[in-house]
Amino acid sequence: MVLFLTLLIAGIALVAIGAAADGMLYLMSIGVLLLVADLLYLAARSIWRSTRHPAR
Repeated sequence: MVLFLTLLIAGIALVAIGAAADGMLYLMSIGVLLLVADLLYLAARSIWRSTRHPAR
């Protein structure tokens, strides 16, 4: 969970800096890619966790 929150905060910060600073579009792109990777990580983690513990 710590990794998820760290990636989320870093992605939001990069998007904010990239949007505010002129000519820093690459930072915003990296932030968006980081947020997408973070969501994929969360989805994979939830799928992996659900298959490990079968329903009783």
